[in-house]
Amino acid sequence: MVEIVNVETVKLEERDCPGGMKLGVITLDAPKSLHALTLDMIRAIDGALVRWAADDAVACVVLQSSTDKAFCAGGDVRSLRGAVVEQPGVVPNPQALAFFAEEYRLDHRIHTYAKPLLVWGGGIVMGGGLGLMAGASHRVVTESTRIAMPEITIGLFPDVGGSWFLGRMPGRSGLFLGLTGAPLNAADALFAGLGDYFLRQEERVMVLDALALAQWQASPQANHQQLGRLLRGLSAPTSMLPVSEVRANFDAIAALTQAPTLPEVVAAIAAYDGDVAWLQKAAHSLDKGAPSSAALVWAMRERTRHMSLAQVFQLELIVAVQCCAHGDFSEGVRALLIDKDNAPQWQPASLADVSAAYLDEYFTAPWTQHPLADLS
Repeated sequence: MVEIVNVETVKLEERDCPGGMKLGVITLDAPKSLHALTLDMIRAIDGALVRWAADDAVACVVLQSSTDKAFCAGGDVRSLRGAVVEQPGVVPNPQALAFFAEEYRLDHRIHTYAKPLLVWGGGIVMGGGLGLMAGASHRVVTESTRIAMPEITIGLFPDVGGSWFLGRMPGRSGLFLGLTGAPLNAADALFAGLGDYFLRQEERVMVLDALALAQWQASPQANHQQLGRLLRGLSAPTSMLPVSEVRANFDAIAALTQAPTLPEVVAAIAAYDGDVAWLQKAAHSLDKGAPSSAALVWAMRERTRHMSLAQVFQLELIVAVQCCAHGDFSEGVRALLIDKDNAPQWQPASLADVSAAYLDEYFTAPWTQHPLADLS
């Protein structure tokens, strides 16, 4: 094993494998923040993927964290809010533009990566962490996996490709999850298409050792199959899976989201009076969330329905920098993570106050040349 880079919160390694092949390993190592992504971390990950894509000796890449508690708890929104507050009225905010543009470029690269890329999604996987995981060719979930896209609580929207993968979930479950930020376990991830293999969290080191002993080939396609066979052989019995809340409540979700307009859907979810705690908490989160975020979830679902992956990320970048330019993002982060009073003062204060003209502001590109115009 030869360590080639050890830069602050991202460790990069190349592990020697039989036949002169190598295993590339990226380890997020910022445990105090639950490995929340900074711009430097995004650049380190992306740089490694670009380098290893061009290295014929690297057969497979693994993306993991250094702890069992979390894979990645999202982006560093505290710092992002600080940058926005320091430069009010600047659109796009330079730091926000750099962060989101490079994050989405990385996520797009993961979706389109030619070599097998395994993401170990144990523990907490939120927001930007799910952006890293969702597009990987091989996604492992464990008994500790807790996935969520809770952007509605901070005045954002399910980005990092969320507009792509939420719309491809069974039925209207993606719409429900986007509006409520409801958490998912390993069984939910498998059902919703966010995970591929269920393994025990305690076997992570053993799996990496097994990958380093595998007989990799020069063909990426053969290596994709090899990785799949190995993970299937190590998978934990399905009897160990928790109950999937999405599957168990699939009919209820369909009923709650069947109306043709957002106000009707929001009203139906808010009126839920059943005894399922998961649905109760979901309804509460929507009720307390930013009305502007709910409107964005609905609008993105409609606008991206027939878009390519690249077009989705391009539109998400416009909306993300506009979210930073509008007050709900700063207010949401303040209430949840800084002052922690959990009493955000959303503006607009209700869904009825979100006008079409106001919503259109979020879809107005603040540039003449799109920073992600080269994605395809």
